Amino acid sequence: MEDPKIVAERIIENIERVIIGKERELRLAVTALLCGGHMLIEDVPGVGKTMLARAIAISTGCTFKRIQFTPDLLPSDVTGVSIYNQKEGDFEFREGPIIAQVVLADEINRATPKTQSALLEAMEERQVTVDGVTHKLPAPFMVMATQNPIEYEGTFPLPEAQLDRFLVRIHLGYPSKTDEILVLDAQQTTHPVDAIRQVTDANEIVQLQRAVKEIYVDPLIKQYIVEITNATREHEAVYLGASPRGSLAMFRTSQARALLEGRDFVTPDDVKELALVTLGHRIIMSPGAKVKGTTVADVISSCMSRVSVPGARARA
Repeated sequence: MEDPKIVAERIIENIERVIIGKERELRLAVTALLCGGHMLIEDVPGVGKTMLARAIAISTGCTFKRIQFTPDLLPSDVTGVSIYNQKEGDFEFREGPIIAQVVLADEINRATPKTQSALLEAMEERQVTVDGVTHKLPAPFMVMATQNPIEYEGTFPLPEAQLDRFLVRIHLGYPSKTDEILVLDAQQTTHPVDAIRQVTDANEIVQLQRAVKEIYVDPLIKQYIVEITNATREHEAVYLGASPRGSLAMFRTSQARALLEGRDFVTPDDVKELALVTLGHRIIMSPGAKVKGTTVADVISSCMSRVSVPGARARA
C-alpha cells in the first residue's frame, strides 16, 4: 500500500477544493473516516455540511446515500423493509438508505426518537436487523449527521446513547471574508463538487483504517487519556461525565492524527488537540454551571489542566 500519510493528504487536498478555508475541520473529518467512526456536524445552514459529506464520498469512491430526517420519517424508511414478492412467493428485502458506505443523516434531530434509534444498531454494530434477519453493512461505513444548533422548534434532541456513538463533533463555522470571496469565485459557473474526482478507493480506506490501529500508544499516554476522561466525571460543573467510549474515541483519533502527521507513535499533543471534539458532546453540564455560563470547552480545559502531562519516555 502507498504511504498512508500521502493517501490521507491527497483526500484532504481534494476535499479542500470544495470546502475552502477549513483545513482543521477537514482533517478532523478525515480522522473520523480513518478511525471507522461517525461524525456529528453541528452548525447553521449553508456552511457546507452536505457538501463535505458528498466530497468525502466522491474522493474515496464510496457509495453515498442521503437521508433527510423529518418528523414523519419511519424507522423502516432508514433500515429498509421486507416486501412480499408475488412472483417468487416469498418476502424480499428492499434495503434502506442506511446500507451505503457514506451516509448523510441530514438534520437528524428533526426525526422522532423512534426513528433516531434506528441508527443505533447500524452505528455500533455495522448491521441492521429487519424482521429478525440481520444484514451486514458495507465497509468502510460512516454516518455523517448534521443538526442546526440554533433552531429548536419542531426538533427532538439526540439522546445521550445516540450522541455517545458519534466519534467526534465538529463545527464548520462561517468562512473568513477572503475565503467567502474564493467560494463565490469557485461557484461562478459550476459547483466544485461536480469537478472533483476519486483519488482513492474503499479498499484503500479499509487498509488505512488497519494502519491506524498499528500506531504505537505508550502506556503513559493511555493513562493520560483515561485520567482526562475520569476528570470530566469528577468535575464540579458536570452532571454526567464522558463514558469509556469517550476514552476509546480519544485513543483512536490520536492514533489517526499521528498517522496524518507522518508518525508511528502518539504524543500528548495529539490527545490535547482532540479532547474537545471527542469528549465535548458526551458531557452533560449541571444546571448551576449553565446558569453561570460555564461551557463544555471550559470544563475540558480545566480537566486537562488538572491532569499531569506524561514526560519523555523511551519507546518500548
